[in-house]
Amino acid sequence: MTRFTFLLIASFYFNFLFAQSSFQKIDPVSFSQVNITDNFWKPKIDKVATKTLAACIYQTEIVTGRIRNFEKVARNKGEKHEGIFYDDSDVFKALEAMGYSLKTHPSIEMEKKCDEWIDKIAAAQQSDGYLNTFYTLNELEKRYTDMSMHEDYNAGHMIEAGVAYFNATGKRKLLEVCIRWADHFDAIFGPTKRHWVTGHQELELALVKLYKATQNKKYLQLADWLLSERGHQNAKGYTWTDWKDTAYAQDLVPVKDQKEITGHAVRAMYLYTGAADVATQTGDTAYLKAMRTVWEDVVYRNMYITGGIGSAGSNEGFSKDYDLPNEQAYCETCASVGMVFWNQRMNSLTGNSSYIDVLERSLYNGALDGLSLSGDRFFYGNPLASRGQHQRKEWFGTACCPANIARLVASLGNYIYATTEKSIYVNLFVGSSTNLSLAGGNVTVKMATNYPWDGKINLQIDPVKKSSFSVYLRIPGWEQGKTFTNGLYEFANFKPSNYSLKVNGAEVATRVESGYLVVEREWKKGDQVLYDLPMQVNRLVSSANLKFDNNRVAIQRGPMVYCVEGADNDNKAWDFILPSTVDFELSDQTILDEPIKALSAIVPVMTVSADGNSLQMEKKKITAIPYYTWANRGKNEMQVWLPTSIKNVKIND
Repeated sequence: MTRFTFLLIASFYFNFLFAQSSFQKIDPVSFSQVNITDNFWKPKIDKVATKTLAACIYQTEIVTGRIRNFEKVARNKGEKHEGIFYDDSDVFKALEAMGYSLKTHPSIEMEKKCDEWIDKIAAAQQSDGYLNTFYTLNELEKRYTDMSMHEDYNAGHMIEAGVAYFNATGKRKLLEVCIRWADHFDAIFGPTKRHWVTGHQELELALVKLYKATQNKKYLQLADWLLSERGHQNAKGYTWTDWKDTAYAQDLVPVKDQKEITGHAVRAMYLYTGAADVATQTGDTAYLKAMRTVWEDVVYRNMYITGGIGSAGSNEGFSKDYDLPNEQAYCETCASVGMVFWNQRMNSLTGNSSYIDVLERSLYNGALDGLSLSGDRFFYGNPLASRGQHQRKEWFGTACCPANIARLVASLGNYIYATTEKSIYVNLFVGSSTNLSLAGGNVTVKMATNYPWDGKINLQIDPVKKSSFSVYLRIPGWEQGKTFTNGLYEFANFKPSNYSLKVNGAEVATRVESGYLVVEREWKKGDQVLYDLPMQVNRLVSSANLKFDNNRVAIQRGPMVYCVEGADNDNKAWDFILPSTVDFELSDQTILDEPIKALSAIVPVMTVSADGNSLQMEKKKITAIPYYTWANRGKNEMQVWLPTSIKNVKIND
């Protein structure tokens, strides 16, 4: 056998194994193709378009110097930079959210504001393509001398904004600014040029977006190269000037060899999202293997029940396995947003619904908690318990979270549907409509539901002509008694309910594949699918390794994790015991203008006797609300993990 013949056979065999592996390419449907009509999400999208983005604009223009820095660069009069070296990124994230919002909530005034900002950004770009107000206003000669200074992070968010605004409006001015910057960066860094590691990962995933917008492969190659640079300090001779602990930036070992989650949570999420994006475009299964291993480390040992990650405030990230305190939880909003990004990409690579389950947990709980019901107050960290010391704020010195949650909500349509040539995936249950292109022709899909409060989902499938294809409907883990956390959390005494599916009122043949209920048939215009996911109140218990949750339970209904807040319980949330025999009653309630499903139960509550000399237990009613709604009525106590033992009870006089 010749060497050529051997290599040809080996290549064929590898490709066969690759085709049979868990690697797939499922294309998420863009938010721009999805019209959201949902009773739960549409008001939030509208509120982001008005209240949240108005807050971002006010802070960017009036209160802080973020937009003024671009004006100063353009004037070139030696003025000093205002704020922090990464503040440019907040302008770009807000612009990205504004772009998404223009597609879902058209506004002449908002588009005018975007164009005004874009003009100022373009005017601040240097002749060689460089754009960073901190270095340009301070010491331009020191640019690219410190990998921890966020030059590439800022530019990555600029690229995401440029692509989003181009997709929303067709306008190329900001996109051209991004192309000039990327070409400038590519001329300096890469194979045979200078080594570089992104201090705060973001550029990697942004370059893939730029590649998809322009079809210029050098941007994809540059993203892949940046990933390959990590973990080679001794061999490549670069050094960090700011950190001794390079695990903080996930730079201990090469990306393809990484097995454990370390360091800053948001940086990690953006890194692995970028790696997944590159893997999707290149078919590099080594990235997928590494990411699956790291994903298991996150979800099996380092994730909160809310889908939040990053327990430690000291490094805004991970400490050691099972270190998940509740009251001291950091759980940055941006990290939960990053969990949504990463898990979507993992689902797109594998077709495995467990990633969407984790995405949903983070979206409805850990991420959504970061945005107030009024739309103009925010949480940076999202604790799972409070004695009344936590409150939502108008803004932060480091203000990544407000614009980050805004861009996630505004682009929610990105996460609902996905397709292959002959399949439609329904990943999230959100009232909406979309038009999809399959091999057999276009198909219009309309979804109506009262999710997350009700599990009935109605789908209307309208192909332009009769055609055969498959519809994949996710079977949520909560419907099956699965958390996909390998014992970190488990449903206690779960009672299976029978989910069902009918097409045009009749039962049809289905199969279960990778966590989806699959209907494969010839579809015709007007076909109606009724998918019923009965919802029950479930208790969850944690692994004994989570010492903060011992002798406690968490409550979940559908995708929603619940908490007990003082505002509903005589200003107390730490003075009761939740016996395992107690049943919860479901009721409609409104918090501010947010309609919710509340849970109530009669439980033992510890009180101080009238003479103050003894403690006594009394039966009282407690009310639990969805976690994302807490702290919207002022400072007060709260708990997610509810005590089943008297030693966990706290008495307030």
